[in-house]
Order: sequence, then C-alpha cells, then structure tokens
Amino acid sequence: MLNLPPGKEGVFPRELLVDAIANGVIGAGSFKIPDTNVQPASLDLRLGEIAYRIRCSFLPGPQSVERKLRDYVIDELDLHKEGAVLETNRPYLVLLKEQLNLPPGVRAKANPKSSTGRIDVFTRVVTDEGHRFDEIAEGYQGPLYLEVVPLSFAVRVREDLTLNQLRLSIGRTTLTDDEVRDFHSEEHPLLFEDGKPVPARELALSDGMFLGLDLKGDATARVGYRARENAPLLDLTSDKLIDPEAFWEPVHSEDGDRIVLSPQKFYLLMSSGAVSIPPELASEMTAYDPTNGELRTHYAGFFDPGFGFDPEGPRDGSRAALEVRAHDVPFVIEHGQRVCKLTFDRMLEAPKTLYGEAIGSSYQRQEETLGKIFRRHEHAPDLRHRERAPRDGRRSSR
Repeated sequence: MLNLPPGKEGVFPRELLVDAIANGVIGAGSFKIPDTNVQPASLDLRLGEIAYRIRCSFLPGPQSVERKLRDYVIDELDLHKEGAVLETNRPYLVLLKEQLNLPPGVRAKANPKSSTGRIDVFTRVVTDEGHRFDEIAEGYQGPLYLEVVPLSFAVRVREDLTLNQLRLSIGRTTLTDDEVRDFHSEEHPLLFEDGKPVPARELALSDGMFLGLDLKGDATARVGYRARENAPLLDLTSDKLIDPEAFWEPVHSEDGDRIVLSPQKFYLLMSSGAVSIPPELASEMTAYDPTNGELRTHYAGFFDPGFGFDPEGPRDGSRAALEVRAHDVPFVIEHGQRVCKLTFDRMLEAPKTLYGEAIGSSYQRQEETLGKIFRRHEHAPDLRHRERAPRDGRRSSR
C-alpha cells in the first residue's frame, strides 16, 4: 500500500503522508482531504457534521465508539453553516472526517494544534476498541472521534474546522537522551539561550529535554497572559482577527523574576530557551507534572521539522509558547524553572518542505504567546528579555 524506505524507522514526512492519502491509508469517504492540511510531518484533521454533547468522557474498551456513545449522549449539535457553540467544562464528541486504514506496523498519534492549546480547548482522539487517548494502534482500521472540552472560553465551531493533528510512524522513532545529546553536539544544536547553543553538558535530559520559563519578559516585565473570567463567546469560525482584550489580561513578573499562579487559572507563558528542529527530526512537547502534582504545563505538542530552523539564515531557534495551569493551591514559578519537556523523533525521510513562513506557518520566530486568531496591538512590546541586547545593533526579527 505504501512505498516505505526498506528497513527504516521514523515519522512519516509530508511526501509519505500524501502517498498515504492517495493509497487510502488515510481516507475521508466522499470528502477530499485538502492539500493545505498536510504539514511537514503531520496532517490537520477536520471536524465532521455533528457534535455530540456527552455527560462524561469515556474510552470504548472492547466496544466501538458508536456503541459506547449511545449510553452517554445528551444532545446533538449541527456543525453545518454557522456551526454551534460549545460551552465551557462540558465534553463533546465529534466524528472527524478522516479515517484510517493503517497497514501492519504503522501506528498513529494525535495532538491538539498549537492554536487549539493556546485558547485552552482540550482535545483528544478516541478510536474503536481504544484503551488510550490520542495513541492509535498499529494496523488500526476505522473512524476517528475527537473529544473537545473548552476550558476557559465558550467557543463557536463548525464543520471542517481543524483543532488537532495526526502523525504516522513506524518502528522505533524516539531518540534516547544519549542520542539527543550526540545530535545536539555533532549535527545541529537543538537548544539556544540568548542566541547561542547551550553546551551539551548543560542540557537537562531525562527521557526528553527540559525547557525553562522566561519570567523576565519585556521592558515592562510582561511575561504572558492569563485567561479572563466570564469572557464573551470566542468565535473560531470568524475570518477576522479577534481583539484579545476581552479574553486575556497581561501577566507581569514580581521582583525576583517570578509569578504566583492562581489555582485553576490558565496562563500563556514563553520558554526561556529557543528550540531548533532540523529536517531530520520531529518533536513533541509532553505534559509535565511535578511530583507534588501542583502544576500542569503544555496541552499541545507537535513541533514539525523546520521549527526554529532556517537552512539559509541564523540558526538560533524559536521559543516555545507554554500553556500552564496550577491545580489546587497558589504555586510560585521562577525564571528558568524547568516546567516542560521535549521528546525528539527521527523522520523516515527529511521533508522537502519545512515548517516556516514559506508554507504560512504562524509561530516561526515567535515572541508572542497569543494564538494566531488574535489581533496584535500595533505598539505592544514583545516578550524579549529586558536585558537582551539586539544583535548587530538591530531589533531582533523573531
């Protein structure tokens, strides 16, 4: 079914994803999968025609999702035309337009898109006879369902909106800590601080590479944003940029470059280090919970090849936007504190097209935590360090 490189292991690049679509490994029934939905190492998945409001989240176990769903449906919402409003803290289940017919040995994994995580919409994929969310077993044949839970804002969605992404892979893909350190040292630096590669011996590795927080911020000590309570409806179907004022309040650091997180509030912050994902690798930001359980960071995860990487320009990476929520008590976090972790996967082949401005990627060289749907205030200061000197006497282009 697929013309895979013999004996190789890794994540499918765009070219093999296109091949998978052409050969029916990824299908959409009578619908056509738009070419623009195929990214350098992932595929954007589309909402179908109906959202089911359900009374609880579930995994189907030995049953199909359709059968299990009958026990939990409260209401059906039509996603045609103007779409429908999804309320906060209520779970919904949507049959996605794409379905899978995976060959033996090929598995899939899903993750929310970055823009989805940045508006605090929690998503995860459910499959027939599935025992885990977002992880799709080798050889799976069947439909894909998306559980959607808006947490901070009520949102309007409609058919064909893309909230999450899918990757295909085969064999052992994840780099060990030693392999990450060797790759960083010998082939291409993966992490930068203040424009310079972090020495390999200083990388914080433990089944992945940890990133620290930037809590110095801009000239006003602004380090990010916190979701406002009782915000208006967030219309994800609108073609117009949205004024962020009604949805976000700025967060400033205290003396000592720290902030105290209020329980259950949602924060958008920025990493202190800048990441660079070369063409040979893909990456995923994984949720990180300290052993005391007081903090949850990052709800969206895929970094495609080319993020923070410019084959013809300066190679100093792009910083990562981090979604952070404290659990039950106020929790202090400080500048440089390690709160999230990147894992790295080898690609089956390097994609011919990389993440970046050339394909309309929204978060290359980002210095702003807000998602792409929000309007930028023309004179708002960006989130670069107050003491960071511009390179060569110019403002940074990040």
